[in-house]
Amino acid sequence: MGTPPGGLPQGTPPGGIPQAGGRRRAPEPNRPAGPPDGPGGRRGGPGDGVPGRGGPGGPAPRAGGPGAGGPGNGPGAGGPGVPSAANADPNATRQVPRGPVRPNTPPGGVRRPGPDGGPPPPGRPPVGGPGAPTGPGGARRPGEEPTDLLPPVHQTVAREPELLTHREDEVALEPFYEDDDYDDDEPTEEEVKAVRRKKIWRRVRRVSYVGLFLMIIGPIVAFAIAYQLVDVPNPEQLAFDQAKAITILYSDKSVMTKIAPSGANRTLVKYEDLPDTLKKAVFAAEDPTFETNPGFDFTAIARAVWYQATDRDSGGSGLTQQYVKQATDEDQGTLSRKFTEVVKAYKMSEQQEKKDILTAYLNTIYFGRSAYGVKEAAKVYFNKDNLNDLTQAEAAQIAGMIQSPGRSEEPAYVKERWDYVMDQLLKFNWIDQAYRDNEKQPPIRPLAETQSDGLDGPRLFLRMQVEAELAENKWTLDRTQKTGAVVHTTIDPKMQTSAEEAVQEVMEGQPAELRTSMSAIDPNTGAVLAYWGGDGSGIDYQKGTLQEPGSSFKPFDFVAALQKGEGAGKLYDGSSPRTFPGRGENNPVRNSPGVACASPRQCSVREAMVKSVNTVFFDMAIRLGTGNVAEAAHQAGIPREVKIEGKPRQLLVSESGGQPDGNISIGGGQTLVRPFDMTSTYATFAARGVYHEPYFVSKITNAEGETLYTHADVTRPAFDPDPQKSQDIADNVTDVLKAIPSGKIACADRRECAGKTGTHELANSTRNAKAWMVGYTPTLASGVWVGTDAGNVALVDKDGDDIYGSGVPGKIWKTFMDKAMAGAPMDKFPKPKPIGEIEAPKIVPTTTTPPKKDDEVTQTTTPTKPTRDETTTTQPPRTTTCVGLRCQTTTTSVTEPNPNPNPIGGGSPPTR
Repeated sequence: MGTPPGGLPQGTPPGGIPQAGGRRRAPEPNRPAGPPDGPGGRRGGPGDGVPGRGGPGGPAPRAGGPGAGGPGNGPGAGGPGVPSAANADPNATRQVPRGPVRPNTPPGGVRRPGPDGGPPPPGRPPVGGPGAPTGPGGARRPGEEPTDLLPPVHQTVAREPELLTHREDEVALEPFYEDDDYDDDEPTEEEVKAVRRKKIWRRVRRVSYVGLFLMIIGPIVAFAIAYQLVDVPNPEQLAFDQAKAITILYSDKSVMTKIAPSGANRTLVKYEDLPDTLKKAVFAAEDPTFETNPGFDFTAIARAVWYQATDRDSGGSGLTQQYVKQATDEDQGTLSRKFTEVVKAYKMSEQQEKKDILTAYLNTIYFGRSAYGVKEAAKVYFNKDNLNDLTQAEAAQIAGMIQSPGRSEEPAYVKERWDYVMDQLLKFNWIDQAYRDNEKQPPIRPLAETQSDGLDGPRLFLRMQVEAELAENKWTLDRTQKTGAVVHTTIDPKMQTSAEEAVQEVMEGQPAELRTSMSAIDPNTGAVLAYWGGDGSGIDYQKGTLQEPGSSFKPFDFVAALQKGEGAGKLYDGSSPRTFPGRGENNPVRNSPGVACASPRQCSVREAMVKSVNTVFFDMAIRLGTGNVAEAAHQAGIPREVKIEGKPRQLLVSESGGQPDGNISIGGGQTLVRPFDMTSTYATFAARGVYHEPYFVSKITNAEGETLYTHADVTRPAFDPDPQKSQDIADNVTDVLKAIPSGKIACADRRECAGKTGTHELANSTRNAKAWMVGYTPTLASGVWVGTDAGNVALVDKDGDDIYGSGVPGKIWKTFMDKAMAGAPMDKFPKPKPIGEIEAPKIVPTTTTPPKKDDEVTQTTTPTKPTRDETTTTQPPRTTTCVGLRCQTTTTSVTEPNPNPNPIGGGSPPTR
């Protein structure tokens, strides 16, 4: 860079050195120089001496014109000194002759050393004598170097390239530069936000670029690596693994059964043995693009992901992926597992022909009913050994079972899957419309004919419940089978035998259309101790059907009252009939025939529970809220939703899904529950308000004894978050229910039992369609249901009598409890902590006999027609003395039929 103007030292910024205080002066504009003949400085003083040297020039050794001589007698030799600022003409133009420019000379010329233009040091005379201007134009000393003249500052010279980081003249050109303060002002809030937004978006863009790169390149690299590492499953090895048996044990470790796969020694079928009807049915059911896809269907996978995100069920695996999953026993719902499955399926499609993959798939896939492979499926479903004998409709049914083989005994689901496959066959033009319209679902072989493990009859349903629980915990039958697992159940062999004997003894000789089911649960653990779903020839009535519970549901009305602080002694109007808001005058609620409180309009909850007074509990539920009654039942153990024949059903709600109507108070209308769940709820009462989720499987071990699975107890206080309050509520319920198992259904040896009967009347009839008995001791809860397949047939026993809760179901319950509890400790229920009024207030009787004591009242009774559950002797009115409401009457075995009652309105027949 050239020499700075004005002779400043090299590196001095334009405008001079910054002044103190944070400011610096702006560079002065080029001052016009005086003419060459202009004065060179101060004039010399008058005198007669020789011409003196020029006086001192300007402050810097700048070149100037020749100075004028002083006013002395002789002219002074004026030098070209620069006039001082005080004497300079502001309008004059400075012109300095320019000498020759040497090579590599910077713009402005070379500055040579010369005399200082400032004042001389102390003690020395000025360089120029008096009267002579000082400057380069003055007289030179002997031997002094001539001064090179600087080029004119106003002359335009070539500039060096500007730096990219700044421009040298930007600051100098700013207006009012000298007034600027170099301290930066604080940025405004908007400026800060703008800068922050720019930074954020810059980061977002960078992350997006990286993410996009990883999304595209990452999977490709991972796929390539995984492709080299994974192995394709071998169908022969898979078939060998499937030949292992499952051992199921009772709770005492004795063997219940061993489940061997159907056709364990089977011969694998060849591709040539697979008929087109079967192949098309399988394609239609599971993978329509199998013959063209690369081992997986991207569209199906994307659809499955979308369905999963929207809480809908959908499969996304094609045939090849399903085979890989079957062979590797990996079914975790993780992305890594799914990714590996896709890679293996792709590799298998690359290495093997489609026909080989299809053959391996159909030889090893599970079809339900313990059948592995399509050849065994044809046997267990249609009893056909030759696959070519299958019709298109039969092949469609077999293919339809691949999706959920564990539901092979649900008729509605089986029909649904057959319809789906047939519709898919029509969609892909593998059948025509006429065939679809005319073909009917083919009949399926009964399950009992297909089993060879020694479990038949009621224990067949027991095994099915064990398998269902295994599947719920991701231990499907095929997975369990491949490990040769040992399944430890909670079933007590003694109690299971007691249940079977009780049912068989009581049901012997009964009408053939009667159906029954029962279960027993340990209330302190939730372990299922005995299970009878039916005789094994039809439906599992314990967990496979929904039934109206009748009066056995009334304890949940009482729970809702206890939660509000109302006790067993609270009085209600138990008269009949009674009308309630919303039901109208022509739709009253009635009690069952012969049912009445001692003082109908002053009936305690305790008395109403024992006598099953409908009007009291209807009034209670309406006043407390039917939703609170439903919630109490859910708290005790009634699920909010169950699957019946594969379809979800919400329980204890109205038809529209809202609050139930008043019929829930007496277990009628839309009040539907599974019998098994009623046993579970009464087990909660027995456990003093602690709910334990029922379970069948305690653990799973492999052949070496290593534990593969252990049941985790699901427990909670049922009726209140405070365990003590929940316990108090349950104890108060038990205190009321203790009085019900009496007479014909009292437990043997005066063992303390509690329970409730229930019946549901046949619509538009005086006969019963369903009957119940559910009860418990402190250590065992059990429940019995009796009905029919259709549910619309009157229940009549072998003697032709109507069946009530204390009849056939009550007898089965008592027989089982006596057998199961024989030899067990005589446990008693704890005394409850009272909630509200535990006993009814004393009632002043209408009588001519004065009370004997303060706590005794005399009550006049009038004979009434007996019910099937009560036997009395018809006699004239008599006066008896009672203490409180615990009156005892002498009974005989004289029985009279019930009069015909009017049914309860609202579509709910009377219940007891």
